[in-house]
Amino acid sequence: MNIGERIRKMRESLSLSQQDLALKIGLPRPALSQIESGGRKVSADELLLFSKALNMTIDQLMGLSPVPSVSIASPSRENRATPHPQEMRISVPQKKMQKFRQVILYLLDKVGAKPNIGETVLYKLLYFIDFNYYEKYEEQLIGATYIKNHYGPTPVEFKKLIDQMVKDKEIEQVKSRYFNFPQTKYLPRLSPDLSLFSAREKEEIDRVIERLSDMNAAQISAYSHKDVPWITTEKGQPIDYESVFYRTPDYSMRPAIEDI
Repeated sequence: MNIGERIRKMRESLSLSQQDLALKIGLPRPALSQIESGGRKVSADELLLFSKALNMTIDQLMGLSPVPSVSIASPSRENRATPHPQEMRISVPQKKMQKFRQVILYLLDKVGAKPNIGETVLYKLLYFIDFNYYEKYEEQLIGATYIKNHYGPTPVEFKKLIDQMVKDKEIEQVKSRYFNFPQTKYLPRLSPDLSLFSAREKEEIDRVIERLSDMNAAQISAYSHKDVPWITTEKGQPIDYESVFYRTPDYSMRPAIEDI
């Protein structure tokens, strides 16, 4: 598969039209069409723009490293051995996926209508919910797998889950614009099942919403780039939850433990 085909495949997986992606990277749509068909080469500067717009590393875009694939495990498969880590295949247990669904519904119910809340902001809210909770309690809340990309931590299970939630009519996907940039928003069609959250899980989700949900994509991405788990991870690699215990005081949740 050449680079143009990989760009087309990733664009379609993100439900972006050629016009959407062309606007994101500042190219005329016919130029993008030529790239995807193999009739035009991609410059080094354009490679960087494509990788940012598609939430991939340049190595992934060029086919030098694998793009994580995600499958939702059936109940009979949930206890099977994990594939070799170099394959970057992630099988998500049904129980974990159900919790993930409800967290997304809760976030969308609380802040999904805000104009700044698109996919990039959702990625970072989920990251801070997961990693803050793990630092405070040494337990998983969602336990999603986050990859280090240009715009910060990206939950690799998100796309698979969102597609399923749209299909199941739990959420609605809306294409919009935010300051003249294409934006993908999601609006809830169901209320979240709060019975799946413990009191401290809901408290942590609310705390992240209160602190970070007013940030736009650029602000929350820049904020995530200063967090030790992101800093210490190689591009395109999963971010280790254990790295939260080396956070700087500005990001650490540990001082707050005594107040809980």
